[in-house]
Amino acid sequence: MANSLDFEKPIIELEEKIKDLREMGRSGNMDLSSEINNLEKKLGDVKTKIFAGLTAWQRVKLARHPLRPYTLDYINLIMTDFIELCGDRTFADDPAIVGGLAKFNGEGVVVLGHQKGRDTRENIQRNFGMAHPEGYRKALRLMKLAEKFNKPVISFLDTPAAYPGVGAEERGQAAAIAHNLKEMSELKVPIIVVVIGEGGSGGALGIGVGDRIYMLEYSIYSVCPPEACAAILWRDRAKAGDAAKALALTSKDLLKTGIIDEIIPEPLGGAHRQANETALKIKEYLIKGLQGLRGLDHETLLKLRYEKYRCIGSLTET
Repeated sequence: MANSLDFEKPIIELEEKIKDLREMGRSGNMDLSSEINNLEKKLGDVKTKIFAGLTAWQRVKLARHPLRPYTLDYINLIMTDFIELCGDRTFADDPAIVGGLAKFNGEGVVVLGHQKGRDTRENIQRNFGMAHPEGYRKALRLMKLAEKFNKPVISFLDTPAAYPGVGAEERGQAAAIAHNLKEMSELKVPIIVVVIGEGGSGGALGIGVGDRIYMLEYSIYSVCPPEACAAILWRDRAKAGDAAKALALTSKDLLKTGIIDEIIPEPLGGAHRQANETALKIKEYLIKGLQGLRGLDHETLLKLRYEKYRCIGSLTET
């Protein structure tokens, strides 16, 4: 239960009871199927009830779950022949953003995304998925490679924010992100974006301009992390739950406002419980998205992308 969230504890307790009963039945050669079936039914009911009523703050916690699949997990699960490309040809490689060439559904693609670590050592190496300017420049180099060879781009978003350190600012963090926004808006190949965990601030937007934007059901996408928002508005990071609600950062909120195109459903309990099933769902939506964009000429692709972003935030008064 070390990696469990507070609201997951009733689920984990029931799962452990079921596991104990199964082991008891095997070791004692007893038929406990009736008791196990009753507990499994109760487990299903508890899961449904908990996940039907998640608050915005609970969804934030779920999006940050330490066992949630990351970019490289999805690349390994739904793509083949992945060749990672490193470095920005200017300063250094940034392990907080990974990317390269891969085969997806028999088609060559360029794939990239934020990458967090599984333990303290890897998180330090990956900087908790918070990219430096060289990370965004590396991403742009890969996207320009995709344009050169007419390959679609698939981008996975999962970061609290871009790294706000002094070194990153000295090397042009804001300019790197702004440059990516401009270049992605004009890229002459299809771009599909999937928010798989945290879509935080400019850190996510720096590789997040796309023709199709999908969100996993329990992921989040916002202008800034709830803790930062609470500190700015109320000078109290403890009010992060209130900030999460006010930010309207859930997939349902963002679909309503037209910021994303579709929600990719997750298995009951979250992506970390069924990584393979989640990956197959993502694959299904990526195939559908690419099919809808394949065949569009460059002029039409850019026109539709422009119109998509111009429509965000538009209001109709009656």
